[in-house]
Amino acid sequence: MTGRDETAGIFLHIQLFARTPTQNIMAATASPAPAGDEATDLSKQYDTPIGLAHSTMQALKDRIKLHYDLASDYYLNLWGEHIHHGYWPTDESKAAESKEVAQINLIRLLLDIAGGVTEGSRVLDVGCGVGGTSRFLASQLGCTVTGITISGKQVQLATRLTKTEAGVNAPAKADEDGFMSLGKGKVRFVELDAEKMGEFFAGEAGRFDAVWISEALSHFPDKALFFRNAHAVLRAGGKLVLADWFKAEGLGQKEFDADIKPIEDGMLLPPLCTQQEYVQYATGAGLTVFGGPKDISKDVSKTWDISWSLVQNPSLWGFAFSQGRDGIAFLQSFRAMRRGYANGSFRYAVMCFGKDLDLEKA
Repeated sequence: MTGRDETAGIFLHIQLFARTPTQNIMAATASPAPAGDEATDLSKQYDTPIGLAHSTMQALKDRIKLHYDLASDYYLNLWGEHIHHGYWPTDESKAAESKEVAQINLIRLLLDIAGGVTEGSRVLDVGCGVGGTSRFLASQLGCTVTGITISGKQVQLATRLTKTEAGVNAPAKADEDGFMSLGKGKVRFVELDAEKMGEFFAGEAGRFDAVWISEALSHFPDKALFFRNAHAVLRAGGKLVLADWFKAEGLGQKEFDADIKPIEDGMLLPPLCTQQEYVQYATGAGLTVFGGPKDISKDVSKTWDISWSLVQNPSLWGFAFSQGRDGIAFLQSFRAMRRGYANGSFRYAVMCFGKDLDLEKA
């Protein structure tokens, strides 16, 4: 156990209900919360200003890695193996389907948009988290999936979960390329800064049938570089399929400061893009629009109503407190996400781009 882990354990048991007189006064005199911005007694105990700017992009990347190294066990307990939004496309699904079913709905939507991801497809899952989507694509579709994440802890968790899912009949060791058999396919996990994937996969340039990235690109400081790298690793005719968070077009400064800056701060994001900015990055890298952008904000926003309810746990806030301001700002930003969806300033979309066969021949 590291010193940081020991500190986290200690803080789980202290200062869980600490509240300053100033915070009590603020809570008593606050005006009614707008829709989607309802605070709880627990969140008020850890009130902190959010919306601060990040210092440098490298410092932000270091904080992201540390965050996921420290918090991935909590993510797994909170969200399960799929660390992404759920998708409830109908009124019936919104009324009846669990977040776990809705998370699979989102994967299936991306598959529908991409088309052609089938048995034997070679998929690069960028920002794979603890490997939920990678395992689904391998076990259910028979794909050969490489998942990459900046977090070594997530690689450990993803590998352990894969071995558990594979069961006793799976090979005891990975093959010479690091792949583990799973269902009809196989999967491996690599600790890698996604901005270096062009160099890392240089020997496999033009080999992937699909690059898959779900709610990770918003963390990348250099998004233009990602699209260039995706173009490089895709085969001719391959697809880049993505889901991500966006700011709405044409936001005024007031709306941006109120809704977007707290999300960028708490969720450890460089400046959020609009959907059309992603299209521009993609086409600038030589990719063509294949599907979307399809805005599904109203069909995913329930994710944060569920999440805000799930985090009303004193031990979770205690753990966040032990990680310093970043931990508390992260949980407080859940409210900002709900408010942004309610106001229409924060958006969610899926889209797909293709690597043109003719461009490859040129």
